Amino acid sequence: MKTIFSFLLITLLAQGCANYKVKHDNTQEYLMASTLWMQNAAEVRALTYQAYNIARLRLDHDLKYNKSKKKRAVVVDADETVIDNSPYQARNIFRNESYNSKNWSEWIEEAKADAVPGAVDFLSYAASKGVEVFYITNRKIGGFEATLLNLKNLGFPVKRSNLMLRTKGNSKTERRNKVLENHRIVLLMGDTLADFTEAFEHKGTADRKKIADKFRREFGRKFIVLPNPMYGDWEQALYDYQGGMDLDKKINKRLKSLDPKN
Repeated sequence: MKTIFSFLLITLLAQGCANYKVKHDNTQEYLMASTLWMQNAAEVRALTYQAYNIARLRLDHDLKYNKSKKKRAVVVDADETVIDNSPYQARNIFRNESYNSKNWSEWIEEAKADAVPGAVDFLSYAASKGVEVFYITNRKIGGFEATLLNLKNLGFPVKRSNLMLRTKGNSKTERRNKVLENHRIVLLMGDTLADFTEAFEHKGTADRKKIADKFRREFGRKFIVLPNPMYGDWEQALYDYQGGMDLDKKINKRLKSLDPKN
């Protein structure tokens, strides 16, 4: 399997990225399959359209039947929920670089991520119905202007006051509570479970599964999940949320997390 991946990586580098040097010991090779899937699989588009179609059905139901006078809100994450950062992952594979604040900030400042299929249409529809759209993202506040520009250029209905980046910690609870002061949240949409509730924060893999079972009635109703196998809390849970863990230990954690049912 490793030989096949190595051959594919070399072929891609030679054919499509002549400016990059071939890395025979690429530490980011494990990201190739997930990034290829995100960028090439029609199934990804189908899943994101499905997510936003369900979101519209749930919003229409609320518009028709919920008579609350409180203003409605839809809360969405940004990365891999409304905008696609898979090119950033592809660059890291080609350059044999892992995620770091410098290369991530450089990508954000380019402000050229594409929209996730279905996202612009749904959020524009929600806004047309008088629903406030809030973007709660864990991008750092320094990337505010570039993120706002990227969203506007893609046609998203975004207000400066409704774009909420991270100023402290990773938890989104405080920002969600801010929205709740004057709004009723109809839908929460994201690619990691902490986008929905703090119950998932800093939990291990087994606990995350149990908590997902506990909230099973909310998925497809109030919680709408978008696909992202490239990164996220699911991966950090494998590493016990120790981001600085060395590569060999990370690889060992990944292998121990595989279940061959022997």
